[in-house]
Formats: sequence, structure tokens, C-alpha cells
Amino acid sequence: MKLELDANEYLPLRDVVFKTLRKAIIKGKFQPGERLMEEKIASMLGVSRTPVREAIRMLELEGLVIMIPRKGAEVADITIEDLRDALELRRALEVLSVGLACERIDDAGKKELIAVGVEFKEAINSKLVPAIVDKDEEFHDVIFRASGNKKLITTSMNLREQVYRYRYEYVKNFSYHDKLIKEHDEITRAILSGDREKAEEVMRLHIQNQEETVIKSLRESES
Repeated sequence: MKLELDANEYLPLRDVVFKTLRKAIIKGKFQPGERLMEEKIASMLGVSRTPVREAIRMLELEGLVIMIPRKGAEVADITIEDLRDALELRRALEVLSVGLACERIDDAGKKELIAVGVEFKEAINSKLVPAIVDKDEEFHDVIFRASGNKKLITTSMNLREQVYRYRYEYVKNFSYHDKLIKEHDEITRAILSGDREKAEEVMRLHIQNQEETVIKSLRESES
């Protein structure tokens, strides 16, 4: 496996290693249950073991890594319980944000929402999963910003990395892409027309569909 340091001169080395490992876990370079060997990772990244050890502790706090007595660090499984916990919170935040966006979005926000909708469809057509995930995330970020609620935006940012893993699992199933486009279009139309009730209804269904799809995938992988 090839692992390259996602260098950033403005961040402490442990944070750079943390972001690099987190991206690798989310995108499946490290599989659930796989051990994270400090010495091996340090050698691959060209760093000492100290920032790797610190990064692994940070990953543990995010729930992406678990520590096993006498064995060390392992990539955490994607469990149905964790998925439901994360998406229950995400659903509440997304429904609130889309409702507020219907009332508060300005002309610049509307243009941004339309533009990212087009970019999302282009990403779908590219069939490149990382690009699809990133544009899906951008679409929802535009809505959060349009809510005009700084606390809500901050809370959503704190949750985004935990949810990213599940979002990645969802969009890599190409059979659901048409549904994704349809839901994004319906959400966009509802926001542009100021239809709060419709926007909240579709957003609630949008997150529910993601939960059901990923749960189905997890159960199939366990059987």
C-alpha cells in the first residue's frame, strides 16, 4: 500500500499525520480490523514514531481507531450502532439547516447552491467516488452556511469527519446515484422557492435513505 504524507507547512506534524491517516481510513486504504503499526507507518511517511503515536490517539478520540490490550491500535469497525448514532444527529442538524436556509438564503447563496448542484452531477458522471463524496459534502455545506446560524455550522463541521466515512460507503454504490441526484434537485427547488416544509421532508428522507443503504451494505458484508 502506498501512503503519502499530506504535507501542510502551517500544521504541526502530528496533525498532518493525523489527517493523512484519517483520509486513508475513510477511503479504505486501511480496512476495519487492520492493525496500525507505528513503526511501519512512520517508515512509509518518513517521520518518527512520535507524531504517528499522537495521531493514532487523536483517531481513537474520533472513533476511527480502537486500542486493543496487548495488541495495539486497530481500525474500528463500521458498526450499525455507530452509524445510527451519527446519522440521527446529522438528520436533526440537516433538517434544521435546510429549514433555516429556506428563510435566510440570499442571492449569492442561491447561485452557489445551483452551481454546486451542477458540479455534483458532473462528479456523478465521472464515477470517481472521492469526487462524488466531496461534491456531496459541498452541497450540504452550502445549505449549512445559508442557514446563517454560526453555532449550527460549527456543530456540523465537528460531525463531518465522523459522517464522511458513512457518506463514502453510501456513494460508492452506483445504483443509488440517480436517487441522490433526484433528492438534491428536490432540496434545491424547495430552498429556492422558500418551501420549508417540503425542504425538511426531502432532507429527512435523504438522510434516512443513506442510513438504510449503509445498514444494508453492512449486514451483507457480515453475512
